[in-house]
Amino acid sequence: MGKTLFDKIWDAHVVQKVEDGPTQLYIDRLYAHEVTSPQAFDTLRDKGIKVFRPEHVIAMPDHNTPSDQQETIHDPIGRNQVETLARNCAEFGIKHFCMGSKDNGIIHVVGPEKALSLPGMTIVCGDSHTSTHGAVGAIAMGIGTSEVAQVLASECILQSKPKTMRINIEGTLQPGVVAKDVALYIMAQMTTAGATGYAVEYAGSTIRNMSMEGRLTLSNLSIEMGSRAGLIAPDETTFAYLKGREYAPKGEDWDKAVAAWSQLKSDDDAVFDKEVTFRAEDIKPRITYGTNPGAGIAIDECIPTLDGMNESEQKQFLSQLEYMQFQPGQKLEGLPIDYCFLGACTNGRIEDFRAFASIVKGKKKNPNVVAWLVPGSWLVRQQIIDEGIDKVLEEAGFELRLPSCSACLAMNPDKVPAGKLSISTSNRNFVGRQGPGARTILASPLVVAASAITGVVTDPRKL
Repeated sequence: MGKTLFDKIWDAHVVQKVEDGPTQLYIDRLYAHEVTSPQAFDTLRDKGIKVFRPEHVIAMPDHNTPSDQQETIHDPIGRNQVETLARNCAEFGIKHFCMGSKDNGIIHVVGPEKALSLPGMTIVCGDSHTSTHGAVGAIAMGIGTSEVAQVLASECILQSKPKTMRINIEGTLQPGVVAKDVALYIMAQMTTAGATGYAVEYAGSTIRNMSMEGRLTLSNLSIEMGSRAGLIAPDETTFAYLKGREYAPKGEDWDKAVAAWSQLKSDDDAVFDKEVTFRAEDIKPRITYGTNPGAGIAIDECIPTLDGMNESEQKQFLSQLEYMQFQPGQKLEGLPIDYCFLGACTNGRIEDFRAFASIVKGKKKNPNVVAWLVPGSWLVRQQIIDEGIDKVLEEAGFELRLPSCSACLAMNPDKVPAGKLSISTSNRNFVGRQGPGARTILASPLVVAASAITGVVTDPRKL
C-alpha cells in the first residue's frame, strides 16, 4: 500500500518509537516568539543545558508588537516579554529578528517568505497557527511550552502520530471567492472539531490552481477544525514561490532540492483514514455569526434558526448569538460595522493587500469605520509601497500601519472596544479575542474591503 504525503515526511523524521508510547520525532525548524518561549529557556537554564542546534531556531516578537509605532512597547508585560526574548536569544546564540528590523514580522508570514520553511521539513512553534507552514509541503504543528524546551535541548519531540485525512476541493471558484472563503466553508461543513486527531492534506483541482498565499491562508486555518496539521503537496507553484528567496537553496543545491521535493506527494494507492470532497462552485463569500470560526454562513444567507437543534445545541447556539447581539434567522448583510481589520498570519500577505486595494480603489472609506490595515512583515510592507498600493489605500482614506499581529488578538494596543462590531480577516472570533467584549465577524479581504467602504457588511460582488 502506498504512503500519504504526511506518512512520507513523518517516517523520514522518526528517531525512535517508544513501545506503547509516542514517537521521538526529529524537528528541522523551531520558530520562537515572545509569548510561549520564556519558560522553555528557563527550563534549559535551570538544568544547565545548551540549545542543541541553535542554527535551526529562528525567533522574533510579533504578538505584543504595536502597529502604530515601534519605538517602545508601553504595556509593561508585553515589553518584558519582548525584552526577555532578546536576552534569551543573545544568551543561547539564536538568530533573532528584532522588532522594527527589516526581517521582523508575524512569525508565520516571515518563515515562508524567507524560505526558512521548506518542503519536507518538520516545523514546530509554541503557537497553534504553525499549521500555516504546511502549505509549502511540510509537517508543521503547534506545540506547548514544555515541548519547546524539548526541541531546544534535543531537536526532537515526543509526539503521537495523528490519523490522516484528505480534503479534496474540486472545480473553479466563483468571482469574489478566495481561499479564506474556502476555509470558512470547510469549517462550517465539518465543524471546529471535524478534524480532531487528524493531519489534513488539501488536494484537488481547486488547490492546484490556488496561489501560494491562498494555500498559506488555508493551511493557517487547519487548526480551527481541530486538525494537528494541514499540508499541501509541493508543486511548480511552491517552487516558483520559494525560488530566489533569502534562505532557499541556490544553484545546484536548488536543482537537487526541487528534484527531491517533487517526490513529496501522496502515492496514487495511498489510503487515508478519512477522505471528503467539496465542490468549489458551492462556495460563496463567507462571514461568521458566532464565537467560533465554524459558525459561519454565506454572506447572502441568514443566521440559522433553532429548527432541528436539540436542547444542548440550542443553548450553545443562543449563547453565541447573545454575545454577538444577533438573533436566529437574522440577515447580516447590510448590518453596520464599527471596525475593520486587514492582516494577521491568516491574511497579512501581499496578495491580501492587492485584493483589498482592488475593491477600494477610486472609492472612499466610510467615515464611521475605524480601519486597521497591518502587513504581516516588513517585506510585505515594502512590496505594498513598491507596487503603489499604499497610494491607492491613502487616496481611499486608509492608513498603512506597521507589521504586527495587531488586532488578531488583544495583546497589543489595537483592541476593539467592548460592544463594537469588527469585520476581520483574522483567524478567530472567540469571545474577547479582539478585545474584552469585542464582537468579531470573520471574512475575506474582499468582504472586509467592501464593508469598509459601505460601512455595512457587504458582498464584494455587489460593488
